[in-house]
Amino acid sequence: MNHGRRPILVCEHPLQAARDGKPPTRHVLIIDDQPIYALGLSALLGKEQGIEVCGVADSAHSARTAIKQHNPDAVIIDISLCSGDGIELLRDICAHHPALPLLVLSAYDENIYAGRMLSAGADGYVSKHAPESRVGSALRRILDGGVAVSEQVANRMIERLADGASHTSADPVDRLSTRELQVLRLIGKGLSTRETATMLNLSSKTIESHRQRIKRKINTTTSAQFVRFAVTWLAASEGEQRAAVPALREAAAGERGRAQEHGEFGPYRAAAS
Repeated sequence: MNHGRRPILVCEHPLQAARDGKPPTRHVLIIDDQPIYALGLSALLGKEQGIEVCGVADSAHSARTAIKQHNPDAVIIDISLCSGDGIELLRDICAHHPALPLLVLSAYDENIYAGRMLSAGADGYVSKHAPESRVGSALRRILDGGVAVSEQVANRMIERLADGASHTSADPVDRLSTRELQVLRLIGKGLSTRETATMLNLSSKTIESHRQRIKRKINTTTSAQFVRFAVTWLAASEGEQRAAVPALREAAAGERGRAQEHGEFGPYRAAAS
């Protein structure tokens, strides 16, 4: 759970700040590919005393560049990015900047993702549906070296620890590994096997193996059922049910291409209907 990490405190004039009795300003980098949301979050954090947004990045590449340029005290990251995968980026940041506090701010179900993101190196997880005050309090908590999750998630994690290996979940998605969850999410976004492999820096053969394991765990037998599950689950987890139909058609089109590549035909007609 990200043990041994320490926040980096950066201040242009720390001695002057100490003389004035003011706490040093904490600089925060936002990684989010939704410009309006990033702008709103910047405005929200701008009201927090001692917090300053030093930059906004909308992709994995620009995020890595911004971290080097701004040397932030903390990073707020959305795990859903149009260019690059947020979970892979989070792991990369942890590997290269192990002392940098990371707060995940995402629309995905915190009951599924919070524990996984903490295991991957995050210091906190806040749902985008949470009250505005939660973001500021969570950010200050991780800056002070703590861990920030909702009371519901904390209780769930404690229950799992108490249950140990005997814990089982009624939600089949809960049984997926973090990597399998990444694959399911990208397939739900309409990416083909080849595109998913490129996004995660894996081979197409490895992605196919993950697909088969996911299908067994979520109890789907055909690729059409798998695609339908992936798209509708992703839309529901983001609270965007209306996007499910066009996304389903897009994903089904990608699946038809995969079917031709692997000699599979027939079931994809149902997925597009």
